[in-house]
Amino acid sequence: MALSPITQRRLSQFRANGRGFWSLWIFLALFALAIAAPVIANDKPLLIKFDGRLYTPLFHVYPETMFGGDFETETEYRDPYVLDLIEAKGWIIWPPIPYSYDTVNRYTPAPAPYKPFFTYPKFMGMPDHCNGSHLCTNILGTDDQGRDVAARVIYGFRISVLFGLILTLVSSAIGIVAGAFQGFYGGWLDLIMQRIIEIWSSLPSLYILIIFAAMFVPGFWTLLFILLLFSWVSLVDVVRAEFLRTRNFDYVRAANALGVGNITIMFRHVLPNAMVATLTLMPFILTGSITALTSLDFLGLGLPPGSPSLGELLAQGKNNLQAPWLGFTAFIALSLMLSLLTFIGEAVRDAFDPRKIRL
Repeated sequence: MALSPITQRRLSQFRANGRGFWSLWIFLALFALAIAAPVIANDKPLLIKFDGRLYTPLFHVYPETMFGGDFETETEYRDPYVLDLIEAKGWIIWPPIPYSYDTVNRYTPAPAPYKPFFTYPKFMGMPDHCNGSHLCTNILGTDDQGRDVAARVIYGFRISVLFGLILTLVSSAIGIVAGAFQGFYGGWLDLIMQRIIEIWSSLPSLYILIIFAAMFVPGFWTLLFILLLFSWVSLVDVVRAEFLRTRNFDYVRAANALGVGNITIMFRHVLPNAMVATLTLMPFILTGSITALTSLDFLGLGLPPGSPSLGELLAQGKNNLQAPWLGFTAFIALSLMLSLLTFIGEAVRDAFDPRKIRL
């Protein structure tokens, strides 16, 4: 299907903003890596060949007895005894980072948090499988629980982006519908809803979010609902203004004269015009959603304890000043993510700027 001239001009204008265009590709590449986190960072091997057969621990649970062990429970693949059994009759392919976000490295040369290291000499009590192997390596160090920082950053990036995307889409949908009804019908409906929104948006949202987060059991969907209480308001005024501007246009009057229903007119004919301003704001709404989640995690009111979170890693950096790699790693990851989204938002804004588009 051929693109309209106006769409082609918008795409061309988006590409003209080189910083935003390349930021989009970099962000998509990082997000793809984060989605593939179980393949990149996991404490289970990607593939095992044992006694002539292939096994995929990422997708199936195998008892230890299948590899010559003594227990019927799930295999602990990092156990030196199990490693020796498997390597005696086959081989193992590990992920690039042989840790999941909650895997504890018990073989660091010093107590956690321990600095970044690739290899280290054999010391008393260290098992043979750690000598010169990446199985006991932490390229970005460990946190104060002995968990790999690199794995937690990858999983934390994924949770932050997914949380932000879901919150942005749901809040945008609610804001668009509310603004559409306000702007299209106007009158008393617009007056009453506008007063409600003004009162709601004037509340100290940060304090209310903190109170709600402390009252309810923390969780991904609980936090999503709490932040959704206020995030939908940001788009209402923009969509309302567009509907107030276009509801008296000739094509709307013609549709009314032909007997087309109001809902059809609103969402099929008027809404596409209002989506220009909506799409321009969405990258910035996504940035705000990620920042809100990070702030709550930093305060200890976000995701459940143990969840991979950039905010929780920042809090660890604050509490462990002797381990600067914690704060620096989280800061760099968060700054990169938000900077890329900001650059993308600027490029989208330029693409939809009517002053820059001439047919």
